[in-house]
Amino acid sequence: MVFPLRAAVPLLAALSFVLLGTPAHAAAPAYTALGDSYASGTGTREYVDATCQRSNSAYPVLDAARLGATLTFAACAGAKIPAILSGQLGSLNAATRYVTVSAGGNDIGWSAVIVQCAKPWPYTCWGDIDKAETYVRNTLPGQLDQLYTRIRELAPNATVVVVGYPRLFNGEECNAIARISPGEQAELNAAADLLATTIKARATARGFGFVDARGPFAGHAVCDDVEWINGTSWPTGESYHPNKAGHVGYASVVETALRA
Repeated sequence: MVFPLRAAVPLLAALSFVLLGTPAHAAAPAYTALGDSYASGTGTREYVDATCQRSNSAYPVLDAARLGATLTFAACAGAKIPAILSGQLGSLNAATRYVTVSAGGNDIGWSAVIVQCAKPWPYTCWGDIDKAETYVRNTLPGQLDQLYTRIRELAPNATVVVVGYPRLFNGEECNAIARISPGEQAELNAAADLLATTIKARATARGFGFVDARGPFAGHAVCDDVEWINGTSWPTGESYHPNKAGHVGYASVVETALRA
């Protein structure tokens, strides 16, 4: 039987639909968020995982939604670099598209330093700050190199962004229950600068992106009119961590770095 040409056209279209099917949807890109409490969302006060204090208000969750990515939320409050190496890298592979990592603050004992600084007179924290800075100079670079190298080995095709820590203080005293003097605040900010430049140097050496939080958080420190960082809080673990607004601020700069 011979079909007229006009009748054959719809038939061919139907056959094409049956043989080829509907267009396949591309799989969502895979995103793994690694690190410590600054990545997990400690400070936002609402957690979906109490042990690691993972929050739906944390920047990895916000950025996964913006990027249309499938998130593996591995970051955990309190994590040090050895724990990240041993327990957070399991989802990384050649198909991983995005990785963010926040690490180093716990390794230098930053929380303990701030606790010491917050004690009333006659306690001081100058020696604690010096000890943390010595660790940053002498030990942390090697730990970061080990972590960054392993991330690249496991996720060779990923865009990797290292997320830094902000300065916490603006020089004012506004917390009655925790007096950190202007002088101590200045030294803590200087230590934060050392930590930021050290992390940036190791990230850049590995070819990773780096988000320097000091600029975006300027004007949003503890005691500023619009705080992105909690001051002394209850429970105390919420103290000196980004609040929900801080994670929105983080999400914007991290998204830009991931899309670069």
